[in-house]
Amino acid sequence: MPADRLSALDTAFLCIDRPTAPMHMGAVGVFAPPRPYGRRDAAGLAELLAERAGRSPRLRQRLRPGGLLLPDRWEPDPRFDAAAHVSTHHVEPDTPDPLASHASRWFETPLDPRTPLWNIRIVTGLPGGRFATLFKIHHALCDGTGAAELALGLLDAPGAAPRRAARHSRRDAVTLDDMWRDARRLVNDAAETAGIAAALLRAVRPLPGSPTVTAQSARRQVGFVRLDADDLRRIRRAHGGTTHDVVLAVLAGALREWLRGRDTDATRPLRALVPVSIRRRRGDLAGGNALSGYLCDLPVDVDDPVGRLRAVTDAMNRHKQAGPWRGAGALPVLAERLPSAVHRLATRTVAHAAPALFDTVITTVPLPGLPLSLNGAPLCEAYPVVPLAPHQSVGFAVSTYRGGVHVGLNTAGDAMHQAGGLADAVTKSMAALAQLCP
Repeated sequence: MPADRLSALDTAFLCIDRPTAPMHMGAVGVFAPPRPYGRRDAAGLAELLAERAGRSPRLRQRLRPGGLLLPDRWEPDPRFDAAAHVSTHHVEPDTPDPLASHASRWFETPLDPRTPLWNIRIVTGLPGGRFATLFKIHHALCDGTGAAELALGLLDAPGAAPRRAARHSRRDAVTLDDMWRDARRLVNDAAETAGIAAALLRAVRPLPGSPTVTAQSARRQVGFVRLDADDLRRIRRAHGGTTHDVVLAVLAGALREWLRGRDTDATRPLRALVPVSIRRRRGDLAGGNALSGYLCDLPVDVDDPVGRLRAVTDAMNRHKQAGPWRGAGALPVLAERLPSAVHRLATRTVAHAAPALFDTVITTVPLPGLPLSLNGAPLCEAYPVVPLAPHQSVGFAVSTYRGGVHVGLNTAGDAMHQAGGLADAVTKSMAALAQLCP
């Protein structure tokens, strides 16, 4: 597929996008400069970020719609001005929770489809003289791994190695072995696709059934929670599981408290869509989306925190043994194999049935372990933000960076006013597990 053509999955994200369901991802980086940063410093940072963003070919591209039959494409924006995508804002010192309040308003604003689909906002005036960068980029342009690489490329010390171009064979002749290999791959893909479709049909639940369903709303409320990575490691050593398993168990405990606080049924598990990157597995080093996923049951009905962790670990082990190309969670793989025209005709409608498959999204964004900085100011916190599917009220994105586990919450609809309570529940759930360690 040509590098400038959107894949079917990229097109699907474009089709879902609406003011009440914007499909842009986000990231919030908090920096601790040696002295307090003000408005003049923000202007200098904006120039620096615009200059660095202008070097990225990916960030210079805009969408060229192809209509119903022709594919959508990315093309260089002939009037590209990186400075137009970078803005500044200074919060007042008496604003309650200034970063989350401003980030919520900024993230709920859709991107302009006539220009390259990304924006940056620099926020100064934060407590302790810190400043923050807010970054949003459309899911059609890249997945979470790609977004992290683009964002890291704007910092002083990018944490990801430069991507190498995919190697292609230069042979002109096509052998019988090549034809047989391609035919066998087509048969295998068809069998996989049929298996995913059948699993999806079996996984569909009757509507209305999800306790996280909410009315469509363009409003968003984000929240940020920093957990101690040392606590997470102690939990792993004491009770087993992977780092990801512990995070899922902590969020399951938080959702349990959140549901009970809403007087909502917490007697059955919630179902989370857990995205999985398949970029390395399939050897694709280009941009765009390379995703699968697992539909993992979150045991919000289990009272014991350790019992929740063991249930999550067992469920994720089963998913990993099956692999990312099987099961209902592999719906991104199925979306990738459908023609783009099908997405233009049906995906927008089908997306409204997302609560029939899953109640929330929990994604993990990889970050490097080395120290990062912007204009010499060290990065001390890094919170990703995941978009919400139609009628979804809450989503979680997690990154681990230099001693901290950073959880970004995104809420909509009737969950917006309880974002603070949900953030507190995440902290309490982590503490409850840590207290049960020897």
